[in-house]
Amino acid sequence: MPGTTTLAVEVTHISKHGFWLLLADEELLVPFDQFPWFRKGTIEQISEVQWPTPDHLYWPGLDVDLSVQSIRNPDAFPLVSDAAG
Repeated sequence: MPGTTTLAVEVTHISKHGFWLLLADEELLVPFDQFPWFRKGTIEQISEVQWPTPDHLYWPGLDVDLSVQSIRNPDAFPLVSDAAG
């Protein structure tokens, strides 16, 4: 039984505005105003990221799944919440 393949991903910087991910040779900003699920995350929770497939990122400590495309083009993926409903 083969093991799970994961790609190399690294959080390179965290600031009050967001954090930067290094995906292979591409660096992407994940701003907290567009990705609010990370705002109250600890450094450990944000830094523990998995990249199981080319378009899928997962933060197990926060139980957050994101498409890489949603970081590259957040306007194509508007936030939707039924928290008020």
